[in-house]
Amino acid sequence: MMEVINKGRESVVDSNTRRQKRQALMAELVERKVRTRARQLYDTRGQVEGHALQDWVQAESEVLGNSILAPLYHRLRAGNREISEQDASTCEGLA
Repeated sequence: MMEVINKGRESVVDSNTRRQKRQALMAELVERKVRTRARQLYDTRGQVEGHALQDWVQAESEVLGNSILAPLYHRLRAGNREISEQDASTCEGLA
């Protein structure tokens, strides 16, 4: 009986770990798109220094737009690793 409980617990941990890794991967992919777009904005402006934050914010706005990943991305960027069930189910549907 104890093995069944332990196996059940392991599968819950594995499921949570997989979900967290998927979420982190999705946030990383979004960040990569933001970084690429910010670089494009920098290049378009003739590589003039001093506008990095402006470029980043504009790139985030353009890339995220109405994306369903926006809440997840912002939450992970803020350092809050607690993902609500709604965000988790949204990410589950994308995988």
